[in-house]
Amino acid sequence: MKPVQEPLGPLVVPSPSAPGPRERPVERIPPWPPWTAPAALVGGIVLAAVAGLLVDLPALALGVNVTTSHVPGGLEIADTVVQDAAFVAAAVFFAGLGGRTVRAWQFGLRPPWTGWKRAAGLIVLVFLAFLIFSVIWGSAFHAEKDKLLEQLGTGESTGLLLLSAALTCVIAPICEEFLFRGFIFTALRNWHGTWPAAIITGLAFGGVHVGSAPVVDLVPLAGLGFGLCLLYRYTGSLYPCIVAHSLNNSIAFGSLEGWRWQSVILLLLAAFAAIGLIALGFMRAGVITPETPTAGSDAFGVASGG
Repeated sequence: MKPVQEPLGPLVVPSPSAPGPRERPVERIPPWPPWTAPAALVGGIVLAAVAGLLVDLPALALGVNVTTSHVPGGLEIADTVVQDAAFVAAAVFFAGLGGRTVRAWQFGLRPPWTGWKRAAGLIVLVFLAFLIFSVIWGSAFHAEKDKLLEQLGTGESTGLLLLSAALTCVIAPICEEFLFRGFIFTALRNWHGTWPAAIITGLAFGGVHVGSAPVVDLVPLAGLGFGLCLLYRYTGSLYPCIVAHSLNNSIAFGSLEGWRWQSVILLLLAAFAAIGLIALGFMRAGVITPETPTAGSDAFGVASGG
């Protein structure tokens, strides 16, 4: 089946003439084969399971009490961090198949072409739509309380509480967005375009939370995944998706912990600051670079002759 070609990553060529109205960037979609989308998801889950064993087996050998019904909070956090790292590794691996050079901008790690002011409005719109749908859905189906934070041991110590907050509000949004929006959604767009890709990615995003979220919540989560795909499509950047994901998780975290609104705002600010510092660190390290082709390669980072 011939891939659907949408407008190809934000690239604006400055005009030598007098400045006029702001031009809409032309998007360049990396030519990742559509089959790599489900392959990356399955690969990430399998890699997470294998890597989790590398964490759990030493813990068992050291006498940590682990049963089918109880995993210590610290070990649960470690397993989840490993899972998130596996998601990123799987995305990078499948993006690099065929000798392609993988660059951060291909996953959407680039400034929003809409500008941050408009992107902020779209973030709020997506979040409010998800919130309204979640309230209606939860009221209709009597959603039970999410027990994820109990599993992470937030009530056991301040240390586990802080680690759980960092995992839930910073690490998970970055890694999950990198795989689902940055890679899976992008690869599927090369199949039948934006809307089918957004629907499939949303369903996969909801499905991957089986076991970590109540069953009733999986449908709203799929809706959130769909909305985040559209957010990525219309801003051209993964950063607004990460921010929206962190916004949702931070508010949910504070709500489940019974925090006052002042504490939730502090958590939000801390999470956004941490995400910004991580992005800045990767920029300084040269991992996140401007979206410009280099000599000897095409616009998608495919090595010449490869």
